[in-house]
Amino acid sequence: MFADIFAILAPVFITTGLGYFWARAGKHFDTNLVTSIVTYFATPCLTFAALATVELGGDTLVLMGTAALAANVIFALIGWPILKVFSLSPRTYLQSLTWPNVGNVGLPLCLLAYGQDGLALSVAFFAAYVVIQLTIGVAFVSGSFSIKSLAKMPIIPATLIATGFLATETPVPEWLYNTTNLIGQLTIPLMLFTLGVSLAKLRPVSLARSTALSVLRLGMGFGVGLGLSEVMGLTGMERGVVILQCSMPVAVFCYLFAQLYNREPEEVAGVVISSSFLAAIALPALLWYVL
Repeated sequence: MFADIFAILAPVFITTGLGYFWARAGKHFDTNLVTSIVTYFATPCLTFAALATVELGGDTLVLMGTAALAANVIFALIGWPILKVFSLSPRTYLQSLTWPNVGNVGLPLCLLAYGQDGLALSVAFFAAYVVIQLTIGVAFVSGSFSIKSLAKMPIIPATLIATGFLATETPVPEWLYNTTNLIGQLTIPLMLFTLGVSLAKLRPVSLARSTALSVLRLGMGFGVGLGLSEVMGLTGMERGVVILQCSMPVAVFCYLFAQLYNREPEEVAGVVISSSFLAAIALPALLWYVL
């Protein structure tokens, strides 16, 4: 079991570490360019290739999307009153409690733990979460909402097209699958490398508060993931994917949004770094539990 867990975690830690030490060495890395490539090309292709050819059935994928939506709502319902009790601004901190890193960390973990079927399930969870995060989430942090944000999310048409192939049981043309699969394979290594670069550049403050919120994020994530899997009757791989995705550390996007909309980015950076560090310590035990 130890060897299996190490085989799952080693690629994640090593690739993230390469990004971290690359940035710490002062090497150039165009984060905006790489993020654009991942957002507009690699992730939509990964989503299509993973969903259009999966043999799990559409109902299972819908179940993953439902779990993502339910998790987001529950996180917000738990996090909001806690932040109010401690006089912390929800516009600054709520995103850190409700947005786990289901992309940079969640996707590779599920792929390495469960193979291509696990990747497909985690992509369905991720796709639903991205839609929530980049619409309702951004509107909450920024204080405004634009319908144009939906038009800038290529993961949505990629998901819909893949669903069409899946629902009609239409075979995906080999050239289309090979192309999207090849481009989609850029997603996970670029995400992990960029995560390392981002962590190296963050400058946290308020270590005690960041650590407390990180413990809340990770503990709440595991509890909600476990509870949802029980309520929804999930077992095996589906249960493992939901628990893993819910238990991820704070997404780096939280810091980017905090910086973009001036929501105390240094405070949010502290939670991102603390939760990532604590998650790295807890991941072996988490994987042992779900496997």
